[in-house]
Amino acid sequence: MEAGRKRVARIRRHARIRKKVTGTGERPRLAVYRSNRHIYAQLVDDLSARTMAAASDVESGAASGDKTARAKAVGALLAERARKAGIERVVFDRGGRLYHGRVAALAEGAREGGLEI
Repeated sequence: MEAGRKRVARIRRHARIRKKVTGTGERPRLAVYRSNRHIYAQLVDDLSARTMAAASDVESGAASGDKTARAKAVGALLAERARKAGIERVVFDRGGRLYHGRVAALAEGAREGGLEI
């Protein structure tokens, strides 16, 4: 039953974060979803309920390397797509996860790609 409690705790953390973190057209929310195998990220304008850009390691072409390296590549790919959409600044939504490992690597890759978090 431990896994159920951990999942509920993460969802509660995410809800607590989402009360404060809102994406706008000028500064969308960089939402990160991490599964056991993959990592996904999207830029969301919460005011118009619209996804402005998205990237994942499934389609980033970074199939080689460890999961942390793939997460960093996803961040760089998302930053590239954000620049094409005219987005320079974002607010980071870690999805209730700790800011370390793959989540931090994705943010680092996005920063290196030119996004201001």
